This record gives sequence, structure tokens and C-alpha cells, in this order.
Amino acid sequence: MVELLLVVGVLVAMFVAYNIGGSTTGPAFGPAVGADAISKTTAAALMGLFFFLGAWTIGRNVVTKLGTELVVDPAVFTLESSIAVLFFIGIALLMGNLFGVPASTSMTAVGAIAGLALAGGVLDMAVMGEIAVWWVVSPIIGFWVSLILGRYFYARLNRMVAMERSTGPLLDLDRSGVVPVPRVNQTTNRRELVGTITVVAIGCLMAFSSGTSNIANAVAPLVGSDELAMNPAIILGGIAVAIGAFTIARRTLETMGSDITELPLTAAIVVASVSSTLVVFLSALGIPASFVIIATMSIVGLGWGRATRPVTVPEAVTGEETPPVTVDALAEDEEGEALPPIGEKDAEDVPDPSALFNPATTARVVLMQNVVPAIATIGAYLTFRFVPIFGI
Repeated sequence: MVELLLVVGVLVAMFVAYNIGGSTTGPAFGPAVGADAISKTTAAALMGLFFFLGAWTIGRNVVTKLGTELVVDPAVFTLESSIAVLFFIGIALLMGNLFGVPASTSMTAVGAIAGLALAGGVLDMAVMGEIAVWWVVSPIIGFWVSLILGRYFYARLNRMVAMERSTGPLLDLDRSGVVPVPRVNQTTNRRELVGTITVVAIGCLMAFSSGTSNIANAVAPLVGSDELAMNPAIILGGIAVAIGAFTIARRTLETMGSDITELPLTAAIVVASVSSTLVVFLSALGIPASFVIIATMSIVGLGWGRATRPVTVPEAVTGEETPPVTVDALAEDEEGEALPPIGEKDAEDVPDPSALFNPATTARVVLMQNVVPAIATIGAYLTFRFVPIFGI
């Protein structure tokens, strides 16, 4: 019976990891895909590889933290309760993926575990409070850092890295030898090559960071119950994440790469840099990072900063001048363009043609990123509190 339950637990854990692959590929590689730097298939392959590297190296530390420190008594992680926690995490994440919204895996997993701990009266409120505070602070930091970069530095960055994509492919395969060798296509210019490598490399860093944080969301309950060893758990979780990246991640890639905003390459690099830096910082502190929300707020902050360039800070604060927020707020600068000083308002300097971010899409993202963790938390608490079979 125990062996059968363990098999069920492993399958549920892989189901969770599968949904993690679907929900985290968008924030990591959505900017690169939205800028046409790589295809969705390439993004999925890179996600699977670098997620596993992050999980195998640093991720085991976060697994230990969630499996032991969040609850006062780790004995609450019986095999049965671990399976139930994973079930709630998986169902909640699946709902987010079906809506095409990259829900926060960290918030969902911690919420489900907190529901279990609350039902058993063993939740460590100090640890939970520390995690919750960083969840609130980190998106605010991402928003303001991106806003400042968009307002004061975006034009300069755009002149450095902005490029026009060539008509041909970035690379060709030289099949003249025994082993095909990738070579730069003759139509590819140096700036295009460097810019593409940069934004993809940052996406890989985000995927690595996701592995350090999010592997715990799939396997921590089973590892904490001592029913599954660390290394096999990470391998199984990594495989499932890769499958999710190749399948259901396509919708979240569209949401993060094009539905919220049309990101040119410069904006993609800024968003990925800010988000990945914050995620690495939080992972170093042992905090399960909610980089889905960080990336979303970074996109919005960058657009607002770019759109408010023609307005002085006092005018923005008092509301005397409120420029339209548009796609052109990110994309209007062209290489070599001479920009007006901050606060110099010519009609042509204020973007106008179309909305920077789709309000309906943004509202759906914000709503689901709060609803999904709430479903996991409430469902876990009610189950462990009132279903006698778990004995919590």
C-alpha cells in the first residue's frame, strides 16, 4: 500500500512540476520570444536545461527550507498529506495555465503548505512572515527600478543595443563536415547577434534561478516526508518541467511576450535583467521567489517610466500632466535619435498611437496571480482541518 501511495505521490509531484514548466517559461523567455530573438521551441529547450542545472546545484537548499523550516513539526508531512498538498498545488497551477496566466508557483506552493500547517497548528509564523514581506517588497522594487531605467536610461540603452532584425535566420548549419556546425548567417549583423545572445543569456539566468527556487514547490513535501530521496526527486521534477515547457508554456509565452506589451529587444533585456537579479537575490536569502509577479511589474514599470519621460517629476506627482501610456513609450526611440531633455513636452514627444499594455490581459494576470495561491491555501486548510483520513 505504501509503495502504491509513493507512486501516486511521485506522479502528482511530476504533475506539479509539469505545470511549473508551463507557468515559469513565460516570465523567463517571454521577453526574448516577444522580441523575436528565439522561437518557442528553443525557449522550451533552454528552460528545461537551465532549470535542471539550478535545481541540481542550489535548489536542494530551498527544498530543505520548505520541507522543514516552514512548519514547526516536519512530521506533519506524512505520505498522504504530502500527496494532498501536491495535488492542491498542481490543480491551482493548472487553472492558471488554462487561463494562459503564469501563476506564481512559489506563492501557490507555500500557500498549500501553510494551509496544511495551519490545520495542524504547526505553522512557523516568523518564517511565513519573512517570505510574505519579500513577496510584497520585491515586485515594488522591480517596478520602480524598471521605471527609473525607462525614464532616465532607456534611450541611451536603446542606442547601444537596439537593432533591426535581418530577413534571414540568425544562424545557419554548416553540414559540410561530419557534424553540423552552426555559423552566423551572412545577413546577420554584429549588433543583432550580440543583442540576441544577451537577451537569451539573461533568460537562461532566469531559468536557472527558477530551478533554484521552484523545484522545491514540486518535491519538497515528498522529500520532507523522507519517502523520496533528494537526487531522484530533482531528476523527476526536471523532466516534468521540460515537458511542461514544450507543451502548455506556449500560452504563457504569448501572454508575457506579446499580449501584455509588444517588447522590443532593449525592453526585453531590461525586464529580464531586473527580474533575474531580484530572483537571484531572493534565492540567496533562501526565499522562494515569486519572479512571475516581479517580471510582470517590471514590464509595466518600464513602460510607465518611458511614457513619463516628457513630464517632470513634480508634474507627474501632482497630476498636472499625464501622458498617454503606449507601446511607443518603449519602441519610439530609433538608433541615433536626438531626444529632448526630461520634461520638455512637444506633442510629438508624447506617445499616442496605442496602449502599452492590454488592460484586460493585465487585469487577468493580476487577478489570477492572487486567486491561484488562495485556492491552494484554502483548499489545503479545509481538507486537512475537516477530512479525518489525514489525522492532522
